[in-house]
Amino acid sequence: MYTATFTFAAGALDEAFQQLDQRIAEAARAITGYRGEESWENSATGLVSNVYYWDSLEALRQLMDHPAHGLAKQGQAQWLKGYQVVIAQVVRSYGDGGIPHPLAALPPASSPGPGPKADSGRGG
Repeated sequence: MYTATFTFAAGALDEAFQQLDQRIAEAARAITGYRGEESWENSATGLVSNVYYWDSLEALRQLMDHPAHGLAKQGQAQWLKGYQVVIAQVVRSYGDGGIPHPLAALPPASSPGPGPKADSGRGG
């Protein structure tokens, strides 16, 4: 399991950007191995972060090789004030099920289980 996180400082996000962004999102969703996505905005910094979840690097590579992704890379300077991409391997994902999340339905074999257990306070 992998994530591709695209964090950026928005510049002039015109209609061409919006259309291209939509094409990339649709292309991602059509790739076998796509697990879902999240988007976050930091109100203090104005940075936006889009996180895509993938079953494999091969699935992620399909998006990176898509023509719309290439167009976005070529035009980023006209739309963005800066960006950072992070590709990471997911080691563990868990939660209490109280919120929807792209990885919430991972089978136990793919998610090693919860993190460190809290001390029960019983000592010893």
